Amino acid sequence: MRGTGWPGDAATLRDVQRALAEAEPAVTVPARPMVGASAICFARRAITPGLPERAWAGASLRMPGASPQIHVAAGSTTQPYQRGLLALREGPLREAALRGLPRLPDVLIVDATGRDHPRRAGLALHLGAVLGIASLGVTDRPLLAQGAPAQLPDRRGAVAPLRLGGEIVACWVRTRPAVRPVVVHPGWGLSLDQTVELVLRAARKARTPQSLRIARRAARVARSRAGG
Repeated sequence: MRGTGWPGDAATLRDVQRALAEAEPAVTVPARPMVGASAICFARRAITPGLPERAWAGASLRMPGASPQIHVAAGSTTQPYQRGLLALREGPLREAALRGLPRLPDVLIVDATGRDHPRRAGLALHLGAVLGIASLGVTDRPLLAQGAPAQLPDRRGAVAPLRLGGEIVACWVRTRPAVRPVVVHPGWGLSLDQTVELVLRAARKARTPQSLRIARRAARVARSRAGG
């Protein structure tokens, strides 16, 4: 599905999402993958309906033996937030930020959902498909899936499933004891087990993956410098 791109209207996006949900990508992940991340922030000031809203997308990449590579793309959108249609609002700018890196990651972490989505193809999955790389999502809470984390053991690596229509589409994962678990979403070309393993490997010292925190910080710093 590489090259699917970013539709400009909701009806076309829904069709693309349905096709992505049915795809079976063959993605190879190296034993020691270079992990990247995508995050985005919007201007703090109140939004005037119909006028462009400023946004900054941060991208990070961890390369062996080097400091993290960072790129920020600035832009604007007139698309409002709509649940299940995040790609209309954020997709192009996130892609621009990632393509500004020295190279694309082997695995991409996105602060968005994958299969936990009305059409089983959230932005974490869609972004990986457009770039042709493995992807996964990490969020604070599920979008639609059900499953309480209350019984999750207080130990690193504890997992509890999240279901949507009887299907396991994501899971709660405790990355550190005594802190809130995160929701981990398989995206493009990754199984749930692979996704959990990659997130635990990427979040060794904090609740969330370091690459995601770096990308988010870069976007917020760029916003502050631009007076947003």
